[in-house]
Amino acid sequence: MSKRLKLKAETADDLTILSSALQDAIVRVGEIKYDSKSRAVTLRLSRFTHEKEIPQRVLCGLRFDGILSVSARGIDRADPEAFAVLIALHHEEGETVPECDVVLIFAGGGEIKLKAECIDVILADVSEPRTTAVRPLHPES
Repeated sequence: MSKRLKLKAETADDLTILSSALQDAIVRVGEIKYDSKSRAVTLRLSRFTHEKEIPQRVLCGLRFDGILSVSARGIDRADPEAFAVLIALHHEEGETVPECDVVLIFAGGGEIKLKAECIDVILADVSEPRTTAVRPLHPES
């Protein structure tokens, strides 16, 4: 059994670390959930393990708590089976501290903006890694 990654973010610097761990993660659009009652956004992703030498993917859960509102652009929710590739998490200061926006940036220009009371995020691997023959490509511009 390998060590599973489990990280918590409470600061912008923590969020940068999560962003690095989640670069190139694949998510089904239908597995992006917002529960307004519990004020949480959850995603189930297939994370590429950049920290390993052998190319692997692992299923992980990502949960944002204290979410006040959610907005999206460039994400077509009509097909819940469609895939999106997460490129980065971005932090934007809010009008009052510790309020902020956390922006999930996807390949192809899609974004999900989470207006949050504060940064309160958990990332946890939930499966054993599986090898993959496909490495994410990042062509130089």
